[in-house]
Amino acid sequence: MELTSIDIDRIIEMAWEDRTTFDAIKTQYGLSEQEVIALMRKHLKKNSWLLWRKRAHTRGRLKHAAKRREGVNRFKCKLQRQISHNKISKR
Repeated sequence: MELTSIDIDRIIEMAWEDRTTFDAIKTQYGLSEQEVIALMRKHLKKNSWLLWRKRAHTRGRLKHAAKRREGVNRFKCKLQRQISHNKISKR
């Protein structure tokens, strides 16, 4: 799948969000956690990459759906489609 610059920007935005899981990114864009990490490394400045990696690591239970508390199964806000044209926000 060829990603546009808009897709890449959205993936980076989703990766920075605490509540957006890697599973959600995989559902929308077909990228695994390792592919998201590689994309972030490629497209972020070194300091931004290091900050994101530290944040994603410390918030690991939020970034993985399987590690979340029972009953927390959402990864989008009600306005996300209007904000980002999310492809799956109406499901």
